[in-house]
Amino acid sequence: MSKNFLTILDLPMRVARDLVLRAKEIKDRAYQSDILKGKTIILIFEKASTRTRISFEVAIQHLGGKSVFMTPNESQLGRNEPLKDTARVLSRYAQGLVVRTFAQENLEELVMFGQVPVINALTDKFHPCQVMSDLLTIYERTPDFSQLKIAWVGDGNNMAHSWINAAVYFPFQLNMAVPKGYEPDIDVLERALQAGAKIYLTHDPKEAVAGVHYVNTDVWASMGQEDEHGQRKNAFNGFQVNSELLTLADPDVKVLHCLPAHRGEEITDEVIEGPWSVVWDQAENRLHMQKAILEWIYSQD
Repeated sequence: MSKNFLTILDLPMRVARDLVLRAKEIKDRAYQSDILKGKTIILIFEKASTRTRISFEVAIQHLGGKSVFMTPNESQLGRNEPLKDTARVLSRYAQGLVVRTFAQENLEELVMFGQVPVINALTDKFHPCQVMSDLLTIYERTPDFSQLKIAWVGDGNNMAHSWINAAVYFPFQLNMAVPKGYEPDIDVLERALQAGAKIYLTHDPKEAVAGVHYVNTDVWASMGQEDEHGQRKNAFNGFQVNSELLTLADPDVKVLHCLPAHRGEEITDEVIEGPWSVVWDQAENRLHMQKAILEWIYSQD
């Protein structure tokens, strides 16, 4: 049976925590292997990407494999071929799929009808590889998650959902500040709270950021929401991560952003270029976490 990685909660808790440790080892050792030797991984990207695509392609190379990159324009996906047909055929050509798409249900269909591992490289609902990489970035500085307070400031989007899932497995306090009407999915939130996650939801960024060790944010309008940009810019007024907001946090607070950033909107240039920022380490860590995830999936192949 194939191992799949569609959300953080697809992993056993022990595996999720071990992946952070393993990714740190991989980074420190500049680790490479041949675990993917003779294997081809197909990257199916319906959404544009810089870090996700390149980090996965380089990770696959570092583990001895080969990758094939596909967009809808280059395949029958753009001509409405059923996903179940794509899953069946690609399973006979390659040994895995890394998929960046819109609906989470697309991944579930690929898993249902395919016979190779599927990795979620981003959907509208979850972005698990990014948040696992962010956990590595935090672990490098503060390995005791039980003492941490982390703030999410912005949209209740796919990143917010994956942070909620992470709070189920990692014992940090998660404070979430979102505008009214942009709250995270209630089912995702309630599942985490019922599992014991420490999550506080507010509409006040100042309240969420008070005393926290890490502040995390994302663009106000994600891919596919460009026509909402004006409306969202008004709704998110006051949710900018700037130096004034950070005065309320821990004196050594660090700031994360998954990129690309709209400087001057959700975050200021001063912050992303300043001493608070760990954004570039965060971006680098995509590579190391991707390697750890691929290694876990294919370690018992």
